[in-house]
Amino acid sequence: MTRCLLDTNIILRLSQRNDPRYQEVRASLRVLRSRDFELCYISQCLAEFWNVCTRPAAARSGYGLSVGETDWRARLIERLFTLLPDSRQIHDQWRQLVVSHSVMGLQVYDARIAAAMKAHAVSHLLTLNKKDFTRYPEITVVAPHELLSGNLPV
Repeated sequence: MTRCLLDTNIILRLSQRNDPRYQEVRASLRVLRSRDFELCYISQCLAEFWNVCTRPAAARSGYGLSVGETDWRARLIERLFTLLPDSRQIHDQWRQLVVSHSVMGLQVYDARIAAAMKAHAVSHLLTLNKKDFTRYPEITVVAPHELLSGNLPV
């Protein structure tokens, strides 16, 4: 079974039915499941999810949810998708990637996603921000609209 990691932006859109991209994201996950992909997440993405959910709605793209509501949504994610655990190997891969790709600033978080994918032999990433991962040729980056147009990169 081929694995696909879900970026934080995918998990966030899936948790908000009123999000304009909710239906697109949900449909893209159905396509991946129909093609026997195992849908995965890492703890970093769940931490980023928690950050956005509990940030005040008036603040930079926050959802303004309570800890209880965020916990309920996080538990749903944990039931629906496979957690890929953290490890020393991910740290070592991350260190190698940030140096070899000259990663700076906020891009270190994307490098950690790439490192986790490499450590867990995950080939595909579903994201709304393809450009953030173009520096990692070993990752097949897929956007929901590509899946829905029948365009699944190998």
